[in-house]
Amino acid sequence: MKNIVILISGRGSNMEAIVRACADEGWRARIAAVLSNRADAAGLAWARDRGMDTAVVDHRTFASRDAFDAELARTIEAFAPDVVALAGFMRILGAAFVQRFDGRLVNIHPSLLPAFPGLHTHRRAIEAGCKVAGASVHFVTADLDHGPIIGQAVVPVLDSDTEEALAARVLAREHLLYPQAIGWLVGGVLERRANVVRHTGGVSQLLLPDPVTRASP
Repeated sequence: MKNIVILISGRGSNMEAIVRACADEGWRARIAAVLSNRADAAGLAWARDRGMDTAVVDHRTFASRDAFDAELARTIEAFAPDVVALAGFMRILGAAFVQRFDGRLVNIHPSLLPAFPGLHTHRRAIEAGCKVAGASVHFVTADLDHGPIIGQAVVPVLDSDTEEALAARVLAREHLLYPQAIGWLVGGVLERRANVVRHTGGVSQLLLPDPVTRASP
């Protein structure tokens, strides 16, 4: 039985998607804990209501990022994690933290990496005239938003898109992509060589838009 620890900073919609998939698909895994750097993160209440362990490590109470990272790592390790999933966790983690959880630490980013790392991805995709956008699940490395890609989901960028409309459409695909990727990881069906991750069963790691999405006005 694998232990999954999920880190959030807000409502935790991707966390909810992972929790539901773990239960509905019968993973040989459990959500060991949900952690946040914010005590008021709405996702913590959702997790507590469902009997999950939660913890808060408030970054504002630490004198340095290294001190915060060290306490966060100690808290995570108490749950013996096999997978640590960043799900809207809005803190940049230092190299030592990333190295400590190498191979276990994953993130979802709302762009088709390596395009548009960092913030404001949907606005930047629209402004750049992109015809497609999407999301990427990747192993976390010290290079921000540039780790080996586990899977990607694609959505079209429509002529009528606003930043908010595109963000909502991408988020809906994230809720399918991230649980799928975590399921692969806990199932032991991923092979990582250097910067390339392959599904050992030959399953496509690309989630394409369905016909309804493509036809949206």
